[in-house]
Amino acid sequence: MEKFKFVTEYELRASPKVLFPYISTASGLSQWFAAKVNTMPEHKYDFIWDDESHLARQTSLRQNKSVRFEFLNTGDNGHDSNYVDFRVDVSELTQATYLRITDYSTNTDEEELQDMWDGMLDKLKEIVGS
Repeated sequence: MEKFKFVTEYELRASPKVLFPYISTASGLSQWFAAKVNTMPEHKYDFIWDDESHLARQTSLRQNKSVRFEFLNTGDNGHDSNYVDFRVDVSELTQATYLRITDYSTNTDEEELQDMWDGMLDKLKEIVGS
């Protein structure tokens, strides 16, 4: 099945230290990203959307910088798995904080993905006071 890499970026009025727990912890992610998020052993997470469980492994973490979740059983023989990558950047010029999201999945509808992420980020912005 064909995969699509969707990348979008949002400016948030929050420091990386304030923002990072919302993109890297189960309690933070469950406030805006999924209905519920449970942590499991070995850096695994259970994301629940529409009463469906989606298991993922946290494959990278750089404190206050980035985190990536690779969804299990979505690739061929463990390769080319769906993932979501959150990256926090600060503009040296303006000191503004940006959250860059890379969504790699089988959803190829760019407009639908943009609407979905806009909705989730509106919720996140409300939480962090942005």
